[in-house]
Amino acid sequence: MSPSIGNMAAPARSHELIARSRARAALIPDLLVEAQRVASTVFAGWHGRKRRGSGEDFWQFRHYTKGENIASIDWRRSAREENQYYIRDNELQASQTIWLWVDESPSMLYQSNGANVSKQSRALVLAFAMAELLSRSGERVGLIGVQPPISHRRAAEQLANALMLAEPQIQLGNTNQISDFSNVILFSDFLPKSDTLRDSFDEAETATTLALKQFNTNHVRGHLVQIIDPAEQNFPFSGRIEFNDPETGTKITSGSAAAMKEDYVALFKAHTNSIRKLAQQIGWSHTLHHTDQLASQALLNLHMNMSAGHSNLSGGL
Repeated sequence: MSPSIGNMAAPARSHELIARSRARAALIPDLLVEAQRVASTVFAGWHGRKRRGSGEDFWQFRHYTKGENIASIDWRRSAREENQYYIRDNELQASQTIWLWVDESPSMLYQSNGANVSKQSRALVLAFAMAELLSRSGERVGLIGVQPPISHRRAAEQLANALMLAEPQIQLGNTNQISDFSNVILFSDFLPKSDTLRDSFDEAETATTLALKQFNTNHVRGHLVQIIDPAEQNFPFSGRIEFNDPETGTKITSGSAAAMKEDYVALFKAHTNSIRKLAQQIGWSHTLHHTDQLASQALLNLHMNMSAGHSNLSGGL
């Protein structure tokens, strides 16, 4: 590479990031509206993560257990049944901190003919919708590398505004401010950057492990939401075709795409399984979402995982 070309690399990259930031900023208002619509659809079945505690709001009645303070018995409720005593439990009013991160690397811009949106657009909608749902439940929500956690009824809108002013989040931002026992949700295709297809899949687990290792050592609870385009899994290509890697710019020309399908599908399946296995190893959940599916379905699946209580999670997240 000549010196003149080398000197042009940084300005060219800067112009690319500015262009992507402007394009994303133009889309965010519509994505926020879509996220609020999706959140409203899901909210009817959103049960929150109620926990027993010293709050003022009633949660449930439960049977009195020998040894508990007799003064805590609700005598009015107990009078309805003979020889049955009930304790009135209130809901713990202690908000949790949830950090969100949306991968905006070039591969997330991909959108095939079989999908209505790009992976990045879907990831942003899911992140904003999660912020909307969590803020309605009184939680503190932030964006890694962009916005510290806030507790606000319009948290999704504030996070969207902060993201409009930020550069594309190509890499996971500074995680030093994430304290122990916080909660993290990562939205990404979890595709590593490599010059060859096989190396990409072989290095997938290693690349993701490096990104998540810091969280696991701090007892951070969380979820991986893997977002893929249907064409990336099904490989619906045939004939002579040129593939372009959006991460590296590498081009591969195939005289018969159909001949590659079997090996590719097997590699991609192994890649997805490695991401799922990694999540299980650190006690996180894994949600696989295709961009040709409803966004609300991904939120419902994520909510089920949040409520399941994985081995390294508490309170459902």
